[in-house]
Amino acid sequence: MAELRDGELPEVAARDIGQPDAGRQYSGQRVGASASGIAAVNRLTVIALLLLLWGVRIVWALVSVQIRHHDEYVAQARKQQEEEVSLQAPRGSIYDRNGQALAISVPVESVSVNPMRMSNVRVASSILANLLHLDERVLFDRLTAARKNHKGFVWVKHRLDPFETAHLKTLNLEWASFHIESQRHYPKAETAAHVIGTVYHEEEGAAGIEKAFETTLKGKPGSERLVMDVKRRGIESHLDTAPQSGVPLTLTIDERLQYVAEKALKAQVELKHARYGTAIVMDPYNGEIVALANYPTYDPNKAKLPGENRWARFNLGVSVPFEPGSIYKVVTLSAALETTNLTPDSMIPTGGGTLKLPGRIVHEAHGGYGTITLQQVLEKSSNIGAILIGARVGREKMFEYSKKFGFGEKTGVGLPAESRGLLRTLDKWGTTSLASVSMGQELSTTSVQLARACSVIANGGMLVKPKLVLKRGDKLEPTEAPVRVLKPETVMTMRMMMEGVVLRGTAKTTARLDGYTSAGKTGTAQIFENGHYTHMYNASFMGFAPVTNPRLVIVVTLNGTEGNSGMGGSAAGPVFKIIAEEAMRLMDIPKDIPDDAVPVKKPVKPVPEMNDVSIAGLSERSIMEDDPSLRELLAAQEEETAKAEAEAAMHPPDGLPWATGASGEPPVTRPAPVERKGPVVPDFRGKSVRNVVELASAEGIPVTIQGSGVARAQLPAAGRPMHRGERIRVVFAR
Repeated sequence: MAELRDGELPEVAARDIGQPDAGRQYSGQRVGASASGIAAVNRLTVIALLLLLWGVRIVWALVSVQIRHHDEYVAQARKQQEEEVSLQAPRGSIYDRNGQALAISVPVESVSVNPMRMSNVRVASSILANLLHLDERVLFDRLTAARKNHKGFVWVKHRLDPFETAHLKTLNLEWASFHIESQRHYPKAETAAHVIGTVYHEEEGAAGIEKAFETTLKGKPGSERLVMDVKRRGIESHLDTAPQSGVPLTLTIDERLQYVAEKALKAQVELKHARYGTAIVMDPYNGEIVALANYPTYDPNKAKLPGENRWARFNLGVSVPFEPGSIYKVVTLSAALETTNLTPDSMIPTGGGTLKLPGRIVHEAHGGYGTITLQQVLEKSSNIGAILIGARVGREKMFEYSKKFGFGEKTGVGLPAESRGLLRTLDKWGTTSLASVSMGQELSTTSVQLARACSVIANGGMLVKPKLVLKRGDKLEPTEAPVRVLKPETVMTMRMMMEGVVLRGTAKTTARLDGYTSAGKTGTAQIFENGHYTHMYNASFMGFAPVTNPRLVIVVTLNGTEGNSGMGGSAAGPVFKIIAEEAMRLMDIPKDIPDDAVPVKKPVKPVPEMNDVSIAGLSERSIMEDDPSLRELLAAQEEETAKAEAEAAMHPPDGLPWATGASGEPPVTRPAPVERKGPVVPDFRGKSVRNVVELASAEGIPVTIQGSGVARAQLPAAGRPMHRGERIRVVFAR
């Protein structure tokens, strides 16, 4: 192409010169080309912007899904594909001090269903309700609601019994699943039920140790995820968190002695027709409760039934206070020995048996005693004597020592619903309150408070804190340091005086032990109800053995006894004797009274203590708990004892303090006792069957043998003159 010089036009342009539309045509072509280019660029720009916005939207959606709302979408996905199931943690076991299981959690099966896989919810509800004893309508409503909400997992029943599990598994229901859970079981049934307590259906502590140590026993639950397909069918499971078992507890309770205490208490409550009773056995030095029995009782394996005794589930020894009555004279006399110049030989003028106070008159339970020593005030349980001694102590000191012995405050034994009892402050004492408190009225206490108070005398003057838990897991529970209450010399004096109650006083026929010294105090308090005192009693006995080196303190209380046989000595003393003797044997404590020792002179009783027959036999498991023949022996022995005591009262032997008149006058003339001749019933107790047969044959005495092992009870009792043709019945137990 030729190079253009300055001023020249292109060839095409030259040809077009002179044509009128030539320039215009050329110019229009240039403008059209430019417009189409611009339009193309605009389209590309719009497309690019749209693509950019689309990309930004995708990126934003990805950011929202993957980052911003990640957790929400994951949760929704899991909700559609997975079901989270809580795994229950087994509760910690409870053992007695010797390792005997008192409460354990055993594996049982529970059942769940998948409503989404049910072809007919109505039929499924009917099947499950009939087999598992459920309300069909309630179950149908639950399954229907779950199906509407697309839930693929519904619990039907927890902790099936073996029969329900077996029957349900035979149906091979594809929409039913079984799961292993734990159920609380009490191997010893009623034994120590009030101490251990029970749990609700969800294995949450409801009473006793189970409730008090809920956080320790409960453990930590785990969780499991069930992965399901689109039809809510299970594919696999994943364990998220394993359940952690609760911490086991070891109690201070000795299951063997607990059993003995419960059976002895039951026999005596039924014999005396009492409303309820309590027995507590405690180590006086460290406060460990070895047995805590209540009657009536219950089986914690069973639900509460209609018509159940209203007292059955109360821990009476801890939660139900009562007026202590004459037992409280131990506090009164201890305060007197500490704060006054009175001694055991100090003379107390109790008069003729009545004392007039402002607004009322106080009577002695068994007539007037005249002038007696302070020790005899305790032995005879003189109300007037206690009032006169309390007056010497004074209001302030009496209140002070009542507080020192722990009355009016909780013991801290560690059980729910413990009562603090009642000890009113001095500003609320009335004109005669000092007199009332001195003999155990106008205040209330629990049996565990009495056990702690009695321990002060038994351990050398120290107030201890009762405890029921020996170990948590493998770690020993700490024992709080005791606090001194009495001087050692006061304690030794009180021990000697309390031993006199057993040797010569109100417990001489019931609380003396075979082979061991014992000491204690009886209490008989009228029950105050509906604004007045009734003719029913709280019959109590608290004591310890052996006297010189006490190993155990025992408190027994029967509520609702009546008549002379319902007094503290005759009603509560026999239970003390049985528990104490069995405890000495179980603890292998050496006897401190030689077998050939001459007994202390006392009124001759044709029949020994009634509890030798009544409850000793029940301390062995080989004798049936509800043996009607043994129950007959109880009643017969009780009647015989009453007659013997009446006869002994008519003919007291010479040389005893009460052989003279009440206030020193010459004794009342009574008919001379009738001299009896002939063989006397021998004491077969503790002998083998062979030895009993040999002894009976040698004496020419006919016997009836019942059971095997060692002789535990007999009727007629030892020491009574035999009648012609009379046969002795001997009960043996291993």
